[in-house]
Amino acid sequence: MNKITLSRLLGGVLLAVLLGWLFTAPYLGNEGLARAPGIILGGESTTQPEDFTPLFESFPGPLLMKQQGFPPFVNYLSWVGISGGVITATHPDGALWAQRVRDRNGDGWLRIGDATYAMEAIEIFGEERISMMEQWAAMVGITLDDSLYEGAAPLREFEVFFWKAR
Repeated sequence: MNKITLSRLLGGVLLAVLLGWLFTAPYLGNEGLARAPGIILGGESTTQPEDFTPLFESFPGPLLMKQQGFPPFVNYLSWVGISGGVITATHPDGALWAQRVRDRNGDGWLRIGDATYAMEAIEIFGEERISMMEQWAAMVGITLDDSLYEGAAPLREFEVFFWKAR
């Protein structure tokens, strides 16, 4: 096999891997490759409701989040819908999406089901963080002192973000 054929073959394999990742990520899960972000958000641009509680009741699965700017990564987030917005939380381990929210002033999009909402995330601290984390923990069905899986930090230590319409 000559160098040109080998380089075309290698280029084709790399292109196939890249396209496979683009159309399959992000992956559900909280460990390893499951935390890898995707690129495609999709959904229908929709006006935000006053209260996200009914949305959460009809679509309790994870939502998709995409931050404004480059790179255009998409991540799955666990969430709770409340009046006025959405509560999301993450491990206190320097998660990529949490840092991107901080770096980009919170501007982004949330996709819940087939609807996509233009939202702004605000990091929550102090007693308000604990209050919102209690609502998030109730959604999961555990207490603030429990962990989502063995070896993880207790929910009490999670970083909390509140998403409101922008």
